[in-house]
Amino acid sequence: MTYTNFRFELSDEGVATVLIDRVDASMNTLGIDLIAELAEVVERLEQDDVKAVVIGSAKRDFLAGADIRMFSGAVTADTAIKGLQAIHAIFDRIEALHLDAGKPVVAAIHGVCLGGGLELALTASSRICSASPRTQLGQPEVQLGLIPAAGGTQRLPALIGLAAGLEMIVGGKPVRSYKAKKLGLVDEVTPPEVLLEVAQKRALAAIGAEAPERGIASKLSSDNLQRLALEKNPAGRRLLFKKAYDVMMKQSGGHYPAPKRAIEAIRIGAEKGRAAGVAAEIRFFAELVLTPETAALQSIFFATQELKSDKGIDSDAEPREISNVAVLGGGLMGGGIAAVSTLKAGKTVRIKEIDDAGVARGLAYVNKVVTRQAKRRRMSSFEVDQILNRVTGSSTWAGFAQTDIIIEAVFEDLDLKHSIIKEVEKVVGENTIFASNTSTLPITAIAEASGRPELVVGMHYFSPVEKMPLLEVITTDATADWVTATAVKLGKEQGKTVIVVNDGTGFYTSRLLGPYLNEAAYLLEEGASVEAIDEAVADWGFPIGPLLLTDEVGIDVGAHVATILHAAFGDRMRGPDMMAGLIKDGRKGRKNGRGFYLYTDGKRGDVDETVYDALGLGPRVRVSEEEIQERMSLVFINEATLCLQEGILRSARDGDIGAVFGLGYPPFRGGPFFTVDQMGADVVVAKLEALEARFGERFAPAQILKDHAETGKSFRK
Repeated sequence: MTYTNFRFELSDEGVATVLIDRVDASMNTLGIDLIAELAEVVERLEQDDVKAVVIGSAKRDFLAGADIRMFSGAVTADTAIKGLQAIHAIFDRIEALHLDAGKPVVAAIHGVCLGGGLELALTASSRICSASPRTQLGQPEVQLGLIPAAGGTQRLPALIGLAAGLEMIVGGKPVRSYKAKKLGLVDEVTPPEVLLEVAQKRALAAIGAEAPERGIASKLSSDNLQRLALEKNPAGRRLLFKKAYDVMMKQSGGHYPAPKRAIEAIRIGAEKGRAAGVAAEIRFFAELVLTPETAALQSIFFATQELKSDKGIDSDAEPREISNVAVLGGGLMGGGIAAVSTLKAGKTVRIKEIDDAGVARGLAYVNKVVTRQAKRRRMSSFEVDQILNRVTGSSTWAGFAQTDIIIEAVFEDLDLKHSIIKEVEKVVGENTIFASNTSTLPITAIAEASGRPELVVGMHYFSPVEKMPLLEVITTDATADWVTATAVKLGKEQGKTVIVVNDGTGFYTSRLLGPYLNEAAYLLEEGASVEAIDEAVADWGFPIGPLLLTDEVGIDVGAHVATILHAAFGDRMRGPDMMAGLIKDGRKGRKNGRGFYLYTDGKRGDVDETVYDALGLGPRVRVSEEEIQERMSLVFINEATLCLQEGILRSARDGDIGAVFGLGYPPFRGGPFFTVDQMGADVVVAKLEALEARFGERFAPAQILKDHAETGKSFRK
């Protein structure tokens, strides 16, 4: 048989091998055309000459899920429901092949098997996956503001148990091959080279045989038996669902409707049967697809997909290959940069420090990061040794002549960076890129000490480097396009989402923090308590409040940055003078156990009430949560739009990604520019002008906001 999106073969023994091969894409996804053709394939499988079925992929990944654009035009819940019902009908027919017609169906899984891909695999009578680091199985729909809607909320918990099913669906995190086997999600793990052959043999052997028990029920361990007993008991189920709900609320703050709906769909299925659960799943998905949270999360998803192919330049210049990376500084930032450069990018790395003790600290940090990742990724000791052997260190400039890029991660002092760049250019090749990890100092000012300013670029990482997803690449008027493209390519190889911004004090992300943290200080000065400010901002959706953030970053570091921003932008970036009292009182935050909060053995406690004395402040007064949230969010949003207006940002898209991935802006709000579009620029301008009348120029709305308010133009939509 010949199909557009599938390869079909039927063996002499009656085993049909169906390989998904979406014709118009490098990765398999469930789009309208593929689903329609899948119905034709299933009709062929239902014929008598087919005795067993193997479903696999002709591409390097099994199936990455549904093409979410399929529902972007669903203007009503009814249209979404009809589309989902069609998918369910096809998947039910695949399941009926083995349940009703006695035809074994084996899913042969290699690579990505997510969302609708896993839901397709769940219709099979058994699943075999490859022992490849690339292979992962999961239901990540909640990350897009949705829930599984092709049977996943029903088939997955039925297979692996309610507790594990809730964890996979509500948490949205995929599992690797051996974890999937342990859960009972797959029946066998095999080398990728023989995956299809093994699947075909298992399908052939299963013809006419009694179907074995699958999933958690087949794993007769005492733990599994206890879990099954708990899940079959009404009181036990209530306990499971309550625990899942409590964990979800703690992690999400209740801002995301999708996890709540996922729990409810699973609960309905467990208590009222699969038909009721499926009906709830479809109805909930149709409601969620139209919510603002889903629109925001999908906006972020599409933006990150676009950035994967963005070189960061407008010309045809190509990036150059990077083999050898040098990192100046072995502290947390330098060690983190070295770690991702070797672990993820596979580069040879050399760390430079002022003494052997500093080198040892840098190497130890790399070792810690690699070892931790090795445990999660089941890397062999040989693989770990290979990675660590790519990293060396020195307190001299020996071994730096062949370096392709130098990334400096030293203290924020312009004179120090000038001296370093002069030293570097004496020992490296004439085409070696010099990248500064500065968070505030203009790259143009750093490049003034260079004899090759076209090779100087900024690469602003976020701490801890191995965990934070964003890299901000900063270019000057002199930076060569190939240098920018090379820095972007390296960042992606390091596993980062990369945005390119133009040079300026604080660039984009650090600049946003200036007025944001200042406003928290003004609220303190006006009488708001530390906990009221932090709790209000966290309730708005930021992961932590601004004063706790100051403790984490370091009060002394924040004060240094504030001085730089004030000097560059004037009184608009001036904070209250009282903040100097914290420095005078020796408060540096978490690192010395003295800040806005109390710390005992490194663990944070309650607010340190003596901080008000250090600031010279009197008793606290009530400031409404609404006012705190409005002032904190709008000063942040306004600064973002100023960065776009002044050409620091290349696009509003980059501004949203930078704020969400770099500063923890609430993903369900889509980024500052997406938020403006949802609120309406006219509403944002009116609120800012009201605040400007009360508090002065720091709330004066950006002209670009006024223009959008007048024209009705959107930033992102």
